[in-house]
Amino acid sequence: MCRLPRVLCVLSLAFMFSLSMAGAVRAEPENSGLWEDLRSGRAVALMRHALAPGTGDPPNFKLGDCSTQRTLSEEGRQQARALGDLFRRNGIARAEVRSSRWCRCLETAELLDLGDVTKAPFLDSFFAERAKQADQTEAAKAAIHAHLEQGDGPLVLVTHQVNITALSGVYPASGEIVLLSLDPDGSALNVAGRLRQDF
Repeated sequence: MCRLPRVLCVLSLAFMFSLSMAGAVRAEPENSGLWEDLRSGRAVALMRHALAPGTGDPPNFKLGDCSTQRTLSEEGRQQARALGDLFRRNGIARAEVRSSRWCRCLETAELLDLGDVTKAPFLDSFFAERAKQADQTEAAKAAIHAHLEQGDGPLVLVTHQVNITALSGVYPASGEIVLLSLDPDGSALNVAGRLRQDF
């Protein structure tokens, strides 16, 4: 029972209620708005492949032959699975998943376990062939624009650092997700946020 004058009791209860509501707001999952944008199709996820030790590809690189490429380490495979779990914890059990044809990207995409994986040449690395950067980046922008204009559920694009940096200006860590959305007039892509799974 409140022993203070009635007005002070009411004010005290209101203050305690406001504190409890502030705590409730703080308790919301971090980045919940970003995940909602991805679920609804208002944002697209650009994901760098999971951990694959090294830089670029060996001189004998052959598309379709994983023995000639940098591939995921065991830690990278665990990271990719954990990223799939991160999607599911945030309400995305299925998604449209497109991937670079490089083995480290395809394996990352498959280990996410979010659905069938479609190979998309515009997501291939141009690290060793910079002349392809402009055409591939424009093709990626066109695909992202088309999806965002439809707003048709989550789209995950698994690709490489150079591709993501060309599209967003962000230098992502292995396994990092950069979310792209349309600006208010729909003419350009913006970085809506960045998501990572800590290990």
